[in-house]
Amino acid sequence: MGGKSCWALIAIGWWLLSVLVATLASYAALDLASRITAAKGRSAKFWLLGGAFSMGTGIWSMHFIGMLAFSLPIPMGYDVPITLLSMLIAIVVSGFAPSW
Repeated sequence: MGGKSCWALIAIGWWLLSVLVATLASYAALDLASRITAAKGRSAKFWLLGGAFSMGTGIWSMHFIGMLAFSLPIPMGYDVPITLLSMLIAIVVSGFAPSW
């Protein structure tokens, strides 16, 4: 098995993992969204925080794992503060989704 075909198998594995993470995060977020509508007051806010966290980290993880599957001909690295900021943005934006 050549180097390129081996890399293709690894990329497919990363892609499948990305799809699995997205599916599980979506299921968790939708389940929590149904609890938000059933809850009242302070508990609804906690369910919203949980849903935003699960959906935001799921979106972020799916994209980050997808980027790991991408191969470039140059060396590449990730800046930890910017990467964590992108995760925070995904979580915050996911918190606005139930109000649409």
